[in-house]
Amino acid sequence: MRGMRQPVIVPREQHAISRKQIDPDALKVLYRLHQNDHVAYLVGGSVRDLLLGRRPKDFDIGTSAHPYQVKRLFKNCWIIGRRFRLAHVRFGAKTIEVATFRRLLSAQELATAVDEAEPGRLPEATSGDTSDSIERADRLLHRDNTFGTPEEDAFRRDFTINALFYDIGTFSIIDYTGGLKDLDEGVVRSIGDPVERLQEDPVRMLRAVAMAARLGFRIDEPIDSAIAAHRADIARSAPARLMEELYKLLRSGAAERAFRMLAERRLLEPIAQELQLGATDRLWESLAALDAYRRRFDDIPDTLTNAVLLGSLLVPLGHAIRSSPAPVPDGEFRKEPRLALGMLPIPRRDVERLRQILGLQRRLIDMGLSPRARRALMHRGPFRDALTWLEIQGQVPEVIEHWRGFMEAAASYGGEPEGAEPAPQRRRRRRRRRSFRPASR
Repeated sequence: MRGMRQPVIVPREQHAISRKQIDPDALKVLYRLHQNDHVAYLVGGSVRDLLLGRRPKDFDIGTSAHPYQVKRLFKNCWIIGRRFRLAHVRFGAKTIEVATFRRLLSAQELATAVDEAEPGRLPEATSGDTSDSIERADRLLHRDNTFGTPEEDAFRRDFTINALFYDIGTFSIIDYTGGLKDLDEGVVRSIGDPVERLQEDPVRMLRAVAMAARLGFRIDEPIDSAIAAHRADIARSAPARLMEELYKLLRSGAAERAFRMLAERRLLEPIAQELQLGATDRLWESLAALDAYRRRFDDIPDTLTNAVLLGSLLVPLGHAIRSSPAPVPDGEFRKEPRLALGMLPIPRRDVERLRQILGLQRRLIDMGLSPRARRALMHRGPFRDALTWLEIQGQVPEVIEHWRGFMEAAASYGGEPEGAEPAPQRRRRRRRRRSFRPASR
């Protein structure tokens, strides 16, 4: 167990974070927790981004209040999670995540918990672990369920620049792990032993690269050494979780740099060997075009759908994505091939959408289409995604401008919002003809 250490505290007059930069709903949650005698901090990436002058994507909150204490304070609060409960305070479509300060169990505490567990069943705090995994390095994070202090919460986080706190009570920055120094030096550094932290959660390898690429930071050498020695461990992660991380990379605005860094460290190889082998100029050009599009927006645009992102990876790799399925002999059952990117299964709906997007490209660039044909094309389901793909990868700005002008004219003429799909028409029910009955006399 770590001994107590004095944090670095930066008072309000010595840092640049203003409450005007914090989401108003996040401030409501922070103030109410503080007014009810709970410690309430803005935590994680939001503090890091505010100090760097960037716009945070989320505003997460850490508190001394337990989840059901948070729920009693907010009628719009829902408790989620089975192993470690989190409070989600909802404001319309927005969610502010509130987590109780927690700590990691030490190896001795974990071993004691396993010894005291019922035969064949582990306690909730160690669900998913086995006694063998305590001695081995295979300890995916299944043991972070114990409430703790702010200091303990800081030390259970992954990287120092993600462990900074903003105290709503004093408006000061609190740093237990040296994150402020690393922020000034532009370095991604692990909290604790990098080997142990990456073995706890191998996805942290991807996150270290993603953070360095997005912020323009360098990766601390001990992390790079740990990645080189344990890159194969990334394959132990859940495929769906890895796919989600790759989608985040593609939406970051720094996808080209991130994938170059992943390829240099051969981190793509355990996930998808074809990605590692396909890390060539064609892929870099596709990702550079995607980044240029993303950087035009302050927030992630909803036009960057999974299908568009998927195409930015699969098309440069030369995947054969047919616009229509191949015919099969009569009487035979068609079995759709399972498309995967290495160990990552790709949802069939995204693949089919991508096929439709690519299938519309030839018609989109056909400047000879009649106005009637163009209006019909606008009402096709994948039209919006197909136009986004053309804008990112087509390199035909004059065609995009032509379509924008046509869509604006069509919207003003027909009263439909730009790029909208028409509402489905209700089918009229056919009236049943009454059977003839002779009149009674």
